[in-house]
Amino acid sequence: MRHANLLQNISKNLTAMRKSERKVAEYVLAHPDEVIHMRIVDLAQESEVSEPTVVRFCRAISCDGFQDFKLGLAQQLASTPSFSQFSVNTEDSPVEYAYKVFDATIHTLSRVRDALDTNIISQATDVINAARRISFYGFGASAAVAQDAQHKFFRLGMSTVAYSDPHIQNMAAMSLQEGDVVVAISQSGRTKALLNSIALVQAEGGVVIGLAPSASPVANRCDISICVDVDEDNDFYAPQSSRIAQLTVVDVLAVGVSQARDVEITTHLEKLRQGLSTLRLPNDSY
Repeated sequence: MRHANLLQNISKNLTAMRKSERKVAEYVLAHPDEVIHMRIVDLAQESEVSEPTVVRFCRAISCDGFQDFKLGLAQQLASTPSFSQFSVNTEDSPVEYAYKVFDATIHTLSRVRDALDTNIISQATDVINAARRISFYGFGASAAVAQDAQHKFFRLGMSTVAYSDPHIQNMAAMSLQEGDVVVAISQSGRTKALLNSIALVQAEGGVVIGLAPSASPVANRCDISICVDVDEDNDFYAPQSSRIAQLTVVDVLAVGVSQARDVEITTHLEKLRQGLSTLRLPNDSY
């Protein structure tokens, strides 16, 4: 399929686009299901750009024009599962809202997967694998992701720590050495305290990998940016799908590091399994 990775191609080329073209790209990444039904004038209006800018955007992602772009987008969306917009009301039964939550999460994971730049993933994996120490920074819901990431890479035999307090983050950042790695995690990509910590890390020679929305201040400030673009619904009942997407991207990085270490990791994990077996009841005890 000619445009099978169209959304990934858009995300990959986002930073190289002109500012006006980037506005179109960001709208497309956020509303792909709506864009396939739009006229060029509609997309221009929603993106707050001119129609010629939309044409330039299409050519920037190797499409012959607007119709070729829409065809490619429709083909990609048709090749992946489609789930309805998440919307829960007080009259929903447990079955209904359970399906809605799962469907919304699956939809989010599919979109983030298709937009991932595998070259960036490979680069981040190499940097993490070579690091002396890895720190994970995050606030709020992203703090839980940071803690989970710290646990995953600790299990791989790496020196890891997670911080969710801005004062501790800043102190830790100033104690880093050249080659140390910090993974900065943000759902909004606009947290001032996290941006301050990133600047301190880079001043000490550390490398910052970001998990944040594309074109956000955090993504733009990091040395390596892994874009996690999710439409969060502010409705009280809506789940925070970005947290699930971030956790999955962390899993992807952990698998990449495991592959790079291969036999060493296998031996280490088997040793952990045997050591932890004494903490569990045997299968036949209940």
